[in-house]
Amino acid sequence: MAFADGYQGVEAHGNTKLHAIHTNDKKQRHKIVGIDLEYNNEPEATQKPALCQLSIGKKHPVLLFQLRAAERCTVFDNFLADPSYTFAGFSIDGDKKRLERVNLEVANFVDIHKEWRVPEATKELDSLGDVSGMLIDDYYNVMKKKITDDEHKRWATLPLSMRHMKYAAKDAYAAYEIWNRITLTQDGLRRAKLEKEEPPKKRARSRWGWGDADW
Repeated sequence: MAFADGYQGVEAHGNTKLHAIHTNDKKQRHKIVGIDLEYNNEPEATQKPALCQLSIGKKHPVLLFQLRAAERCTVFDNFLADPSYTFAGFSIDGDKKRLERVNLEVANFVDIHKEWRVPEATKELDSLGDVSGMLIDDYYNVMKKKITDDEHKRWATLPLSMRHMKYAAKDAYAAYEIWNRITLTQDGLRRAKLEKEEPPKKRARSRWGWGDADW
């Protein structure tokens, strides 16, 4: 049976507030999607995803899809498998394995961990907090209230607490915002490069004396 509960006012950073929807039935349309997973409390060798978080930006609801409480949803399955969307996550190798255990696959899964590095990093691999701090005004470490190890074991338990909701929503939003900013930066650099390489248009005086004309 489908359910949907809305939660307003999840503070992210500055004046940014998130609206989270906890549901097991949702359609999406945007091209860039921040994605994160939380797991059940089984041993790692058999662990499965309990919750899938999806974000398409601060102006839209964050989807918290309770996989463990949902019947098989063709719309959701097809959405993850649609290659026209880019799903941006962080350290996704474990997520891929656990999704396979419930017969789910993300067609276009981008690992921010492997695609971008903090320029002045002092360790081999950057954490989500490192990258967020560099690209999103250092909001991540300030805004995110950690949940306890015991709470991390209860992602498959319903109802989820508000602390769980906030934690999950912020992770998905961070993944979206990071990849969106990286994508916009890359597009801007490519556009600037193309404009530099384009030969300037020749300009000639109009024979009628009405100013310059492009030829």
